[in-house]
Parts: sequence; structure tokens; C-alpha cells
Amino acid sequence: MIIKSVFINYGYQGSQKKVHFIYTTHHKERKMRKEKNLAVLMILFIIGGIFAAGSGQQASGSSGKYVFTGIPKVNVPWFASFEKKLNQFGQDFGVTTSYQAPSSADEALQVRTIEDAINQGTNAVLVVPNDANSLVPVFQRAKQRNVVVITHESPNQPSADFDVEMIDNSTYGAKFVDEIVKAIGTSGDYAIFVGSLTVPAHNIWADGTEKYVAEKYPGLKLVASRFPVGEDRNLARQKTLELLQTYPNLKGIICYGSEGAPGAGQAIRERGLQGKIAVVGTTTPNAIKEFIKDGSVSAAIIWDSGDASYTMAYLAKMILDGKRGDIKQGMNIPNIGQPKFDGITLIFDKPLVINKDNVDNYNF
Repeated sequence: MIIKSVFINYGYQGSQKKVHFIYTTHHKERKMRKEKNLAVLMILFIIGGIFAAGSGQQASGSSGKYVFTGIPKVNVPWFASFEKKLNQFGQDFGVTTSYQAPSSADEALQVRTIEDAINQGTNAVLVVPNDANSLVPVFQRAKQRNVVVITHESPNQPSADFDVEMIDNSTYGAKFVDEIVKAIGTSGDYAIFVGSLTVPAHNIWADGTEKYVAEKYPGLKLVASRFPVGEDRNLARQKTLELLQTYPNLKGIICYGSEGAPGAGQAIRERGLQGKIAVVGTTTPNAIKEFIKDGSVSAAIIWDSGDASYTMAYLAKMILDGKRGDIKQGMNIPNIGQPKFDGITLIFDKPLVINKDNVDNYNF
């Protein structure tokens, strides 16, 4: 009615006062409604803050519940079991779990993923590092925020609380050499693929490979140096094709990284070299099955990444529960077993050789 009155009276002479009066009334009315709306919004904001604070207290563990964030190197099938058993731990122990896998094996992207988890209020980050050194600053920030840091595939990781290894890194590389020798004998050229030259575990395994070859199989010769192929199947395929062209006496490729062996196997298949060149790698049974069955890949030697995530979560909960002192030689991890200790690194020795005889027995 006020708007209508303004419109009607505005067309008559001598009605300016009335128009002004009506407009002022309308203006005051709008101002009052605006102030009322702001008051309502402030009340809702305060109520929301109270609920958020209550929710944050629960997440930080005041009621015995925690939030754990699992962050692998990259989103690849190898870490499917990591996610599955992390979630299983959450169900077993009443912990909220989150799995945040970077889209690529990029150091900076992994750092941002960890920072996001810290800012969102996680109580523990369970990380498989791409680069041990690049993560030190963000791990230090996590510790300043009382966030527990547990790593995997990064022995004695600086600024971590503990690291978990499901195989004995000092002897793991030797097992790959033995599988190569079974397939192609004790002489010829061989190559080593790693995820990158900064992935700690991959390079420790490669060190073990080279040392074991030098001691036991001097007839095997390493071509060039280690080849970083990322977690990239196509890059591994391309590098294999290059090696086949450059080194005609190439007899074996040892692949550290989840996509190295499938990529190398693809190249071997394309060239029809099954049985003439042996490929052994760290990859999942499902990813390598077709290549093992047609002879493009000889074997995979792996462990269950889910056993690692379950152990990592168990350690994090012990620390948050004030039981750090109980993490020592002789302890038992439920469903996993007893590790041995090397500094802050817990070591299990649970390698699994996947070949034609058993590849169908696994579904991950």
C-alpha cells in the first residue's frame, strides 16, 4: 500500500510533503526489516558456532574419538587396500577415517593435501611420501598442531613419529634379482625402474639390488642408472621401448613402483619378447594378472598396503591415547603381528611373490 500511495500521489502538485512522508516511512520500515534480519543471522551464526565447537571437540578426541587422514603417494590401485583397511580400522576402534589420494605423484600436491588435512582438524596424518625431505616442513607444522605423523615406505622419516615397513628393506631388493635369475639366467644386461629418484623406499631397494648382484651374480650388468618413471604406466612402457632399442642384450627389468611392471610388460608384449626378457615389479595382482598369464611379466613381489595403513592407524591411536611408551620391541599389532624396530621404523617381513601359480588367488 505504501508503494502504491507514493506512485499515485507523486503525480499531483502540492503533494511533495506527502510523498516525502510516505517515502520516509517506507525507508524506515525497510531499515527496521534489515536490522531484524541481521539480528536473526547473528543468532543463527552464534548457534552454528556452538554446534561447530561441539563437533570440533568430538573430532579432537574429547569423547575418545579421533579423525585420521590417510594420504598415499598417488591415486592408483596399489593403495585400494590401504583405503579399505584404514576404514576397517575406523570401524574396529571407533575412529573417523578419511582417505585423500593426490591425483598425481607430485611432491607439491602431496604437501597441499597434508596441509588441507591439518587445517580441517585431523588428529593424525598417515602418509606414504613421494619425497621424504620435501615433507619435513609440513610434518613439522603438523607436530606444532599436535597432529600425529606416521609414514610408510620412508624408513626413519625425518619429523615423523614412526614409520611402518611391511617388508625388510635391506633384503627386499635381493628377492627381485632371484626372480630375474630364475627366468633368464645369471648373465646379461638389466635395468632398474623407480617411481622417482627421491622416493626413499624405492632407492633403498635399488641399492639392495645392486649390492646383491655385485656379490652373487657378477654376470648381470646394470645399464646406465636408475630410470624414474613416476607412477605412470605409459612412461614405463615408453622407457622400456627405448631400452630395448638401445641395449640389445637387455635380459631383465626390475620395477619399483606400482605402474612400472605393467608398463614394461605392455612393451614386452608389443615386441613379442615374452620369455626372452624378464620383468619383475611391485604392483597389484589385478594390475599385473594379464601380463603374468601371457609371460610378459615374470612375477610381482609385493605386500598388502592395507596391513601398513592398519598398523599406522593403530600407532597413531596409541600415541593419542597417551601410550607412546608402549610402542617398543615385543609389542603386537592386532591382525598384523610383531615388528622389529630400527629407530622409529617398525619392520615386518611379509613379502608376497605373485606368479602364474597364484595370481588368481588375489583380488586387489
